[in-house]
Amino acid sequence: MVASSFRSQQATGTKQRFEKHGIGVAALFFAAITITPGANSHDVTTKVTWNREISRIVYARCASCHRPGASAFSLVTYSEANPWGRAILDSVLRRTMPPWGAVKGFGSFRNEQALMQEEITLIENWVNGGLPEGNPNDLPPRPIIPPPPEKLSRSGEIVVSGEYQFERPFTLDGFVPASRLPSASSRIVLEFPDRTVVPLVWLQDYSNDIAHPFLLRKPLAVPAGAIVRGLASGTALALIPVQKNGSKNP
Repeated sequence: MVASSFRSQQATGTKQRFEKHGIGVAALFFAAITITPGANSHDVTTKVTWNREISRIVYARCASCHRPGASAFSLVTYSEANPWGRAILDSVLRRTMPPWGAVKGFGSFRNEQALMQEEITLIENWVNGGLPEGNPNDLPPRPIIPPPPEKLSRSGEIVVSGEYQFERPFTLDGFVPASRLPSASSRIVLEFPDRTVVPLVWLQDYSNDIAHPFLLRKPLAVPAGAIVRGLASGTALALIPVQKNGSKNP
């Protein structure tokens, strides 16, 4: 009875942490399995290991938040990540982790954190194949987390909603959702006067908890007469220009 009560308390705590950090209640079932005694005994059926492949993905994509002293529970060691294996897989398959808030491949961004399909496949193979740790000699050095980027410069920004037509040329460096309904999905494009259509961003599951800009891979020269289309009702976008000295945001 005592052991059963303790496992129940563990599951409740797990649910709260999953909800807090965006992994989702749908993963609770899998998390409950991982905290049951004996849950770390897996039949290994994959060559993908934590030390060789998965640690590198976590260090590059997750450790800025999931590390000691940061905003979310740590995942930088095998012993920390292993119990969350099924929950991690559920989150990356639903593309809620790392949080990005846009459909990957619609637009091109220099600050994109969404996982590539190859990375998702490696995580899937690792979890479904038994979560092996692998050879210690394959483990890379612990990540050195760079300092946060300098504050985003938004001088000269234009906040648009609905359809917006540019009255003058504008060199677009990126954009930030200024307001939106939580359930709204906005497939935003830029239509040039010659009818060329450039995808900007497809906002989906973007929230104030994410609150990040979308910085273009390369600045985009927008002529007068171009039109921003696709903003859902209740959604506004702050368009950020390349700054007057010609610099891009970091």
